[in-house]
Amino acid sequence: MDADELLKRYCAGERNFTQISLHLVNLSEVCLAGINLNRANLANATLSQTNLRGANLIEANLTAAALWRTDFSGANLILANLKAANLIRATLSQVDLHKGSLVKADLRLADLHGADLSGANLAGADLRYTNLSGANLAGANLSGANLTGANLSNADLSHTSLAKAILYKTDLSNVDFTEVDLTEVDLHHCLFNGVTLTERSLIEVV
Repeated sequence: MDADELLKRYCAGERNFTQISLHLVNLSEVCLAGINLNRANLANATLSQTNLRGANLIEANLTAAALWRTDFSGANLILANLKAANLIRATLSQVDLHKGSLVKADLRLADLHGADLSGANLAGADLRYTNLSGANLAGANLSGANLTGANLSNADLSHTSLAKAILYKTDLSNVDFTEVDLTEVDLHHCLFNGVTLTERSLIEVV
């Protein structure tokens, strides 16, 4: 299926496009709110500035997709593959990315406040100046991620790996640091307000 056919069917009221193949398709700057793309193949697709609010993207393949300024507010992205995707300035507030793959994804200036990223793999991701306030990152892998200037205030980082991550001017106010791996992490330039580190985490920092 190509972009024109999908848009025609969507405009006619169809929403179910489960397991559809849209590899390399260009669907930028269109409204696809509420669409069902469960297990769809969108690898290398262009969906920049597209409205995907409330979309079902469970187990969708968005590897290396262009998602600049895309609006995913309230979307379901459980187990979705967003490896190496361009999500600069994307809106992902309140999304469910439980166990999603965001390895080496570019999330600079993205809005992920209140998102469920529990168990997600964000290894090597670029999260500079990303809003992760109130996000659930329990059990997530953030090893090697760049969190310069990111806002993680009130986030749940319990059982998260931050090994070798870059944290510079990162807001860690009221963060849950229970059993966090902070191996080779420098927290000296981070912002704190009421944060309590566990004994184990303190040992890792030292």
